[in-house]
Order: sequence, then structure tokens, then C-alpha cells
Amino acid sequence: MARELCRLDCNLRAFLCLILVALGVVALVGAALAHGVAEDDKKFLLGASGPNIPAFLYLGAKHMVTGYDHLLFLAGVIFFLYRFRDIAIFVSLFSLGHSLTLITGVLAGVGIDARIIDAIIGLSVVWKAFDNLSGFETTLGFRPNLKLTVFGFGLFHGLGLAAKLQDFGLSPDGLLTNLLSFNVGVELGQLLALAFILVLMAAWRRSENFQKTASLANFALMAAGFVLIFYQLGLLFWT
Repeated sequence: MARELCRLDCNLRAFLCLILVALGVVALVGAALAHGVAEDDKKFLLGASGPNIPAFLYLGAKHMVTGYDHLLFLAGVIFFLYRFRDIAIFVSLFSLGHSLTLITGVLAGVGIDARIIDAIIGLSVVWKAFDNLSGFETTLGFRPNLKLTVFGFGLFHGLGLAAKLQDFGLSPDGLLTNLLSFNVGVELGQLLALAFILVLMAAWRRSENFQKTASLANFALMAAGFVLIFYQLGLLFWT
């Protein structure tokens, strides 16, 4: 019992240290954490008119590959998934969720502050890391439905994408074609990023240190999620 308490205390101290580091990162590199759009891409989106499939494919893929918030959540989702079938199911549920709200959110003109959505996306990262640490079983005595929750958070991730696109006032000329192209690009970028993550995870899992470092990695993942939450809430209330 004493050994378990000591281990728990060490984990809690490590987590608190990670949170402090995360807060420091927010203060030092807040601007870099704004999951924005490059200046050249902004100019293109502001002036785009008519169907432009290749350009929106590229922008969608680029957005996902550089989208640290989406990638952190995906990393958490597949962290303890070993079978290809399980990975495919959860990634498909996530993709279905964000595809639905990405397209319908823009077409319906759903007006939600992107900072609120991005804070919820940060919460999704915290939730999955907490789940990976068996936090729900320990504190609540049960584990939430993983498939339903991943799909639900996918809806919010899609709303985040929709909110960013709406900021540029996309031309109605060719809008549906461009949205579908952007969404396909997002999926292609997600597959590319996922393949890279899986290669790294496979190598890590074969190492002797995986079981020892898995908990610490999820504490770090949780801290990163808090960074996203605090940063977006800071933008919401203090800018």
C-alpha cells in the first residue's frame, strides 16, 4: 500500500510539473499555438471563387497535418489500440463526426466562436489522456462509451474547422465542391499523419520502456490538452 501511495504521489507531482510547464509554454509561445492559417493561404481563401479542387485538397491535407490539436486527440485515441480493425473503427467514427459538422457547419452558417470550439477540442485531448490513465474507472467506477465519445468529439473538431473556414467568407460559387475537396484533403492528411504516428507507436511499443513511460506520456498529453484549453480561454476572455 505504501509503495502504491508513493507511486501515486510521484505521478501527481509529475503531472503538476507538466501543468506548470504547459502554462509557461502558453505564456511564451501563445502566438505559435494559434492554429491559424498561413498568410498565403489566407489570401487565396479570401479571393477564391468557383470550384478549385486541387487547391482545397491541398489546404485540407495541410490543415490536418499541421493541426496539432487533431493529432494529439488521434494519438490519444490509438494509444492503446493494437488491432487494425479497432484503429479503423475509431478513426472512422472520428472522421464521420468531423466531416458532418465541417460541411453542414459551413453550409448552414453555424456561428460559434472558434475559440470556444478550440477549448472544447483541448478538453477532448484531456479526456482521452485521462481515459488512457484509467481515470474514469478509478474516480467514477465506470468507463464512458468510447465509440460514442470519439464520435461526439469528432463533431466538435469538425465545428472548429467550419468556424475557421467561415472566417474567410468563402464564395458561394463552387462552395460545396470546395468544401468536399477540403474535407477529402483533411482525410488524406489524417491518414498520412496517422501512418506516421502508428510507425512511431509500433517502435515505441517494442521497446522495454513502453509500459514504464506510457503513463508519463499520457500525463504529458493531458498537460498539452490543458495548454490548448487555457490558451483559447485566454483569447476568449482577455483579447
